[in-house]
Amino acid sequence: MKALVIGGAGFVGAYLIRELASAGAEVHATCLPSEKITADCTPHTLDILRIEDISALIAEVAPDVIFHLAAQSSVAISWKKPQLTAEINVIGSINVLEAVRAAEKKDIRLIMIGTGEEYGFIRDGSCPLSESEPLNPGNIYAATKACQEMISRIYVRAYKMDIVMVRAFNHSGPAQSDIFVISDFCRQIAEIEKGIRPPEMKVGNLSAMRDFTDVRDVVRAYRLLAEKGVSGRVYNIGRGKAVEIQYILDTALGFSDAAITVTQDPARMRASDIPIIEPDVSQIHADTGWQAEITMEQTIRDTLGYWRGSL
Repeated sequence: MKALVIGGAGFVGAYLIRELASAGAEVHATCLPSEKITADCTPHTLDILRIEDISALIAEVAPDVIFHLAAQSSVAISWKKPQLTAEINVIGSINVLEAVRAAEKKDIRLIMIGTGEEYGFIRDGSCPLSESEPLNPGNIYAATKACQEMISRIYVRAYKMDIVMVRAFNHSGPAQSDIFVISDFCRQIAEIEKGIRPPEMKVGNLSAMRDFTDVRDVVRAYRLLAEKGVSGRVYNIGRGKAVEIQYILDTALGFSDAAITVTQDPARMRASDIPIIEPDVSQIHADTGWQAEITMEQTIRDTLGYWRGSL
């Protein structure tokens, strides 16, 4: 298999490149001029807002499968820069779709990566969320991803393109940005252990329940969907079991001998926080056999080890 990872310089991209290479694929990956890809692959510079560049790269590489990871994926930035978020996530995705549609190679499979955030403000009693649950995005980032998915569905129906769509729920692991909760907790603990910060952790809402999956399991799911996913189908990817943020905190603290106090920080609280978000992952299991294998405890332990070694 010859794979092209669009957006390969990010956290997930690096893991996906390694997953594909370990499975024997020839991997090409793209990044912006300001970025660098460190994983073992053939790198290419690409701006997805330039459709002619996408078309030229597809003609050069002639991939069997394209994983479209490139996105403006920060919810916070989406509120501050909605136009930029829409340009990258909607116009950029249309450019990828159009470039694949026009390509001389007609059997390219396209994996479009979306998010569990698309479900948004869910109905009471709707968890676990199946792929048929209506989407009700609650932020601009989620709305652009829902739009990406709807447009992809149109391309499947109108142009008979081979597209598999993903709604990936929270995923974490070593080297993730500390704007995400597991990495945030682990970095704070590592900094306290090294005396970089006082022995006090700042936290947000600990009662919210979310589904967390190790990024190494998530990219394995992406690879399996490239191999076995059904064209035109949408797949939830997650552990299928939500846990309280309090459990993540307690687990992370349990891996440290430091005496640490915990303080709730109003700046970390969301004005409207959905109590529980949990996906139904039976569809991907039925079609590919995938299920999460790495325990949450191992993810937390490995992430804490990453920060201890990085600071």
